[in-house]
Amino acid sequence: MHLKIVTHEKIVYDDVVDEIYSKGTDGEFGVLKGHIPFMSALDIGVTKIVKDGNSKFFTTMGGVFQFADDEAVILTQSSECGDDIDIDRAKSALSRAEERLQQKSETIDEKRAEAAFSRAMARLKAAKIK
Repeated sequence: MHLKIVTHEKIVYDDVVDEIYSKGTDGEFGVLKGHIPFMSALDIGVTKIVKDGNSKFFTTMGGVFQFADDEAVILTQSSECGDDIDIDRAKSALSRAEERLQQKSETIDEKRAEAAFSRAMARLKAAKIK
């Protein structure tokens, strides 16, 4: 089956794969060749692809997953291959988000801090899972 991961800036991935696993807003899911047509809103998380027995991991920062006729498309705000993630930068972003979440102040946008925390966690998971 064919998978394309697309952001508004670029095509992040475009190739034939054997398996796709991702995180929808209703939970995690997996897709194999021949799956029935299906669409899901994506949560912030990690998408795993398997090709020829080898796994690759990509961050998916929300968006939409669509599958029909053995063609999968992920449209997402942003996406990175785990191999390309700067782990130190992601750890720093996680620390900043944790600090913001621990502060109980009206000046802190809690939803924004939670989203930053989720994005940093997704980046670290994608980078460390090999």
